[in-house]
Amino acid sequence: MKTMQLLKVAMVVLFLSGLIGCASTQPVTPVEDQAMVSQSDMSQQSDVKGVDDKSMQGEAVPSHEAVAGMERIHFDFDQFTLSPEARGILGENAKYLNANSGVQVVIEGHCDDRGSDEYNLALGESRALAAKNYLVSLGISASRLSVISYGEEKPLVMGENEEAWAQNRRAEFKVVH
Repeated sequence: MKTMQLLKVAMVVLFLSGLIGCASTQPVTPVEDQAMVSQSDMSQQSDVKGVDDKSMQGEAVPSHEAVAGMERIHFDFDQFTLSPEARGILGENAKYLNANSGVQVVIEGHCDDRGSDEYNLALGESRALAAKNYLVSLGISASRLSVISYGEEKPLVMGENEEAWAQNRRAEFKVVH
């Protein structure tokens, strides 16, 4: 138990140290800040060489859609360990993936809205990785599975109570097109 807590703290410290290392040390005045925003506003720039509107309409960014044959799993508060129920659901998901060998899946990790954004992104990733690793242990090729964390950004249920929070602590399985 202590090892898990130390691992969580270490992940948060590493993430935060990366943020601090990327921070600018020179103060920016509001005028300079506005100038930088207007210079970096990519929605206004169209002079990128080698890219046109047609090429951006195809498969530039894969879309994710729910996989009809795969069910989401849920997690306890502040945990990324798989419950016996989650393992059973993942077993059924593995059967679906074995029967549909051409399907590529992204596993989305989600959290409730308690905790910092950084912590919840790390926890969501840990949840998605736990699901991926279990599926791999059941014989699913790791090359068919990818993970992403949305932290608390995409709640399934709105609300500030245990029932809503419990539904939001989850991993979802989406097909990659």
